[in-house]
Amino acid sequence: MDQQFKVVIVGGGTGGITVAARLRRARPELEIAIIEPATKHYYQPLWTLVGGGAARRESTEREMADVIPKGVTWIRDYVEGFEPEANALTTRSGARIGYEFLVVAPGIQIDWGAIDGLEEALGHDGVCSNYSYEFVNSTWAAIQATGDGNAIFTYPNTPIKCGGAPQKIMWLAEHHFRRAGVRERINVIFASAGASIFGVPKYRDALQKLVEERGIDTRFRHNLVALRPGSREAVFQRLDNDEEVILKYSMIHVAPPMSAPEFVRRSPLANAAGWVEVDKSTTQHVRYSNVFALGDASSLPTSKTGAAIRKQAPVTVEALLAVMDGRAPQGGYDGYTSCPLVTGYGRLILAEFDYDGKPAETFPFDQSKERLSMYLLKKYALPQMYWRGMLRGVA
Repeated sequence: MDQQFKVVIVGGGTGGITVAARLRRARPELEIAIIEPATKHYYQPLWTLVGGGAARRESTEREMADVIPKGVTWIRDYVEGFEPEANALTTRSGARIGYEFLVVAPGIQIDWGAIDGLEEALGHDGVCSNYSYEFVNSTWAAIQATGDGNAIFTYPNTPIKCGGAPQKIMWLAEHHFRRAGVRERINVIFASAGASIFGVPKYRDALQKLVEERGIDTRFRHNLVALRPGSREAVFQRLDNDEEVILKYSMIHVAPPMSAPEFVRRSPLANAAGWVEVDKSTTQHVRYSNVFALGDASSLPTSKTGAAIRKQAPVTVEALLAVMDGRAPQGGYDGYTSCPLVTGYGRLILAEFDYDGKPAETFPFDQSKERLSMYLLKKYALPQMYWRGMLRGVA
């Protein structure tokens, strides 16, 4: 082995940093390494507001070196493969790194190239996406430049991180169009591969009322497959009958298809769908007892959000320490996730629910109603909780 550690964590995103911080607090003596090639760390939930012109992109960025917990070794490299039988992994630089315990949290892979024409068009001529730090500012530019025609907001036929994000920016854009006095000339289209506006009945009913009140043109079971930027046409596949549907656009916000990272998909750790196969209650791998996974690359059957990771991380740490101490891990994660659904400037529905789609709400009021207080929570309080709490292992 080129290097050996007690715990190796793959990924310096929300899951990896939070677990590292909690492990350091619980067992300061542990030798821990994080393998992460990126030099920047982003608070991505705020990109919705950046795309809507209500926050600055730069406020979401930190140096990776500043968020990795002190005492944790940072290996700036890409993981190439796993050897769970040998308790080792290999990196792109050719290093072989050994571990006693492994935590896999590399996040999700964005497959921009899966939509024909998207990569070349992104960032100009009305084509935008909040799913990229590089291009998120182009969303606000596109919204401001739209005065008529179709404003399209898409949702792909794959799992994605923050399943509410594709419609959050739609609600902000629609609100802006009304403020700017151009709403009557714009057809706001939500073209989603899904079958409804939201999966959980309580929040779906509330959002469907807003769809009707605000005149949103919903096209469910429509999956974006190509863009023709020269003619400003979006090509969709109707999932119910494979029919091709072509829509003209003045602007189009694309939520791109996503998948498990390639090095995870082809590894022995993956299930048939490519995600790291773990017990949904403990986050422990179903075949390798010293391997754990959380966050977007895991098989945990819940929405892929930072709020979910906030509940997953302490369960992962407790389970890992139990196995380290020769005890059986106790289940504790019930699938909790949260989706702060921005429905306009100063308006938010706070969806919180578990594996069964049952509301698991924090506050003593009906969270399916739009509230200014919840919008302020998202814009101001949650970022502070993230930087000062989660990433330091105390929230």
